Amino acid sequence: MKSKLVLTSFLAVSLMACAQETPKIKHKKPTSVKSNTKTVKFANAVDPICHMPTEPDMKDTEVYKNKTYGFCSVYCKDEFKKNPEKYVQK
Repeated sequence: MKSKLVLTSFLAVSLMACAQETPKIKHKKPTSVKSNTKTVKFANAVDPICHMPTEPDMKDTEVYKNKTYGFCSVYCKDEFKKNPEKYVQK
């Protein structure tokens, strides 16, 4: 009998704990963050290695003869750096 009372009490406490509403979290409104990134005009319209179109926000870039070239990946950038003259003449 005592174990039934303990079990019933435990279940009642468990159910009450589960029935409580989860607390609501107030989210802050996002503030406008000014970006310090500049859009760059690349000398190439496509990646000279894999021929993907360049985008103004590409992070893999290389400056060669005062011109900035954009690449889709570090691999393409590294390939360009091995022999840039080969790819600039294309």
